[in-house]
Amino acid sequence: MAMADSAEIPGAAACPACVATDPQETVARIRAASTERLMLSLPGIADADAMMAAERALRGVEGVREARVNMTMKRAAVTAAGTVTPEMLVAALTAAGVEAHELDAGTLAATQTDRTGRELLMRLGVAGFATMNVMLLSVSVWAGAEGATRDLFHWISAMIALPTVAFAGQPFYRNAWSALRRGSLNMDVPITLAIVLTIVTSLYETVQSGAHAYFDATLMLCFFLLAGRYLDHRTRAVARSAAEELAALEVARATRIRDGAEETVPQAELAVGDLIRVRPGARIPVDGVVAEGSSELDRALLTGETLPVFAGPGVAVSAGEVNLTGPLVMRATAVGRDTSLHALTDLVAIAESGRSQYSSLADKAAKLYAPGVHILSALAFAGWLAGTGDLRVALNIAAAVLIITCPCALGLAVPAVTTAASGRLFRRGLLIKDATALERLAETDIAVFDKTGTLTLGQPEAEGFAALDPAMQPLAAGIAQGSAHPLAMAITRAADAEGVAPAPVEALREVPGYGIEGRWQGQVLRLGRLGWTGGDGAEAQGTATWLRLGEDQPLAIGFCDRLRPGAREAVEGLKAQGLEVQLLSGDAEPAVRALAESLGIATWRAGMLPAEKAAHVQALAGAGAKVLMAGDGLNDTAALASAHASVSPASALEAARVASDMVLLHADLSAIPEARATARKAVRRIRENFRIATVYNVLAVPLAVAGLCSPLIAAAAMSASSITVSLNALRVR
Repeated sequence: MAMADSAEIPGAAACPACVATDPQETVARIRAASTERLMLSLPGIADADAMMAAERALRGVEGVREARVNMTMKRAAVTAAGTVTPEMLVAALTAAGVEAHELDAGTLAATQTDRTGRELLMRLGVAGFATMNVMLLSVSVWAGAEGATRDLFHWISAMIALPTVAFAGQPFYRNAWSALRRGSLNMDVPITLAIVLTIVTSLYETVQSGAHAYFDATLMLCFFLLAGRYLDHRTRAVARSAAEELAALEVARATRIRDGAEETVPQAELAVGDLIRVRPGARIPVDGVVAEGSSELDRALLTGETLPVFAGPGVAVSAGEVNLTGPLVMRATAVGRDTSLHALTDLVAIAESGRSQYSSLADKAAKLYAPGVHILSALAFAGWLAGTGDLRVALNIAAAVLIITCPCALGLAVPAVTTAASGRLFRRGLLIKDATALERLAETDIAVFDKTGTLTLGQPEAEGFAALDPAMQPLAAGIAQGSAHPLAMAITRAADAEGVAPAPVEALREVPGYGIEGRWQGQVLRLGRLGWTGGDGAEAQGTATWLRLGEDQPLAIGFCDRLRPGAREAVEGLKAQGLEVQLLSGDAEPAVRALAESLGIATWRAGMLPAEKAAHVQALAGAGAKVLMAGDGLNDTAALASAHASVSPASALEAARVASDMVLLHADLSAIPEARATARKAVRRIRENFRIATVYNVLAVPLAVAGLCSPLIAAAAMSASSITVSLNALRVR
């Protein structure tokens, strides 16, 4: 390292004038000249105004060269000088009223490549281009071209088709070979057999100057099936692993105290017993116990608790919690894979792997379809060979059977409906991320909702501010301006809404874990916990803070968490469809009970940990129920991944949105019942498409077996079935 450092810093031999230069100053200049790419999660970004405010705040930080906010993914990408730290960016955003968390850019970069999608799109383009050219040549043959002209067109078609099917058909070949190695059959086995057999037969016919060649039908088969495969992939590609998103949320660096000195180290270097300083606004990096200091912690994303909780010496803290008001020194008790956040990551990964075992309607159809096609083609080949003794005729008939029966319609039946239904729901503000989500949503019979941030907006509102003595309202507004605590910010918003001008409170100071203190006209003014403000007795029911001037009695300011728009309509709509609705929350019992009673939810549970939520959903599944889960926080990710189908609001943390099958693009929950109704309609259309494909095969296969299907008839019949299926899918819209 010393050699590398000396190579980077100009020395006396290279620059005599630099002898008097401070090496540390030179290092600082070099760091300032370097560039870093930082990523932040912004779970609260919901509109263009908030996005622009976040970008302005980031660009206002000295050293930031570029800042871009992606509102859909709720992330910010920042290019900055090496002197800019994530903590500086988070502080700037917090000051602008935007919630922000550091993300590990390296972890995210590993999840964002979509090679499969690019590969399918490229192969689809090649197949489409080749199909158009070969069809032009085939039209001339169908119009009556004979002799040398027909042979020339066949040879040109062969030169286009052979490299095209070798390149474009690779996804089918790989999947078919993989299935055969396992000793099973899937839809790609008859597809591969049809492509290979028709190409070989067509090439043999061309060499023998035959009248019929299937190059056009083979390329059309590739094109239609690749189109269906790409549509299917696009619906899946939006979803990435929630476990990786959770891993990206883990704090990449921490401030360790060793021998009385602070040092910034990667999280991987922390060990059990290390002393770690956690500053206000920072996320706790590992599990531990508070050794020094007092503050309040925001556990909403982990547990669903709406109220910040006190943290002082001896209090256990967990990775992922946010320190709100005061600096803390904690002693690590669990690091790396042993932390509670990493345990939650593992829980999500296990739940995701279980859901991936779902067998879609297309997979079930393939298990019946593939063996039937092979048997039928083999019987046609054997029958014509035995009846005519002509191998060439028998191969032509077998190829025609495979072309006619090859599952273009089946390959389009599901993705065509899914795409049409997804487009309809997208216009209603619901993004479908997984190809099988609609099928699974249609099967659900129990709906489970989280409370904070899902049925409610997750932001406290000072409903008690208006009930205060008008003379005390300006004092409450004035002292609340001195804190970024969620309850203080709610009072500030309420004062603005009421048009109350804040009083000029002096000597403001925040007492971590307790509240805010100031002076007004020579008297002490406090806003915070009941005991700290000088009151006695029990705390008020629900969420409240207390305001006291001088020796007067403390006054309670109550808070509520407003219902999310459409929450009541969503609960009533799902009940009307015959679903049982349940409420699971990590919040306190009084708040959960009040919400459940107001919405008419009979089954509810409070104070639940993330693992308990997931276990409850899994227990329902074990009893035969198909659960629809709606949640928004880290504490919901395992339950979302465990559910049969799941949905998150756009304001949810990225990890929760990734774990979900569907994302609400706006605040209104009323789209959920409509989504389920649309899903049930989509499944009916999928089944209709399978019936259409079956009827088509019943009518067309006898013609192929009887030897009455020329390449023209085979191509026309295959196209007609695919177009019919696609038009039927559009009825979902």
